Amino acid sequence: MPSDSLSHIDPEGKAAMVDVSSKPLTLREAIAEGVVFMQSETLDAIESNQMAKGNVFATARLAGIMGAKKTGEWIPLCHPLPITHCEVDCQIPPSRDRITIRASARITAATGVEMEALTAVSVAALTLYDMCKAVDKSMVIGDIKLVQKTKTALV
Repeated sequence: MPSDSLSHIDPEGKAAMVDVSSKPLTLREAIAEGVVFMQSETLDAIESNQMAKGNVFATARLAGIMGAKKTGEWIPLCHPLPITHCEVDCQIPPSRDRITIRASARITAATGVEMEALTAVSVAALTLYDMCKAVDKSMVIGDIKLVQKTKTALV
C-alpha cells in the first residue's frame, strides 16, 4: 500500500499525527465492546460484593472512563481530545461465563473518538482482571472491538 494512502504516514514513510485543523467540528460518538471470560463462581463473588478489592463493577466503570480521558497520552498518534461524555457498562449474560463491557464516548471535534471508546473497554477489562485475579486464574480478556461510530454535522 503506498504511503500517500495511509493517514498516519508522512511522504518519507515515517509515522506522523494527522492534521485535522481544517476539518469541521462534528458531533461524534463511538461504541466499543469487549468481554472478560471467567468462572461462574467468580461472577457469584462479584454479584455478592465479596471480592477483597471492593466493588468490581463500580471500579471498572470508573477506570474505563479515566482511560478514555487519557487515550491521547497513551496512544502515540492519537489527538488529545476533551471528550464530552463517556459511559461504561458491565453486564453478566445468562450464560454466566463472562462479563460483557460496553463503552460509549462522545465529543464535538474534528476527529473521531473511536480510540477513546476502545480504550475505555480495554481499561475496564484490565481492571476487572486485576480485581479478580486472586480468585480466578483462568480469566481471558477478548473480543474487544468497535461496534459503531457516528458523525453528525453541526448546523
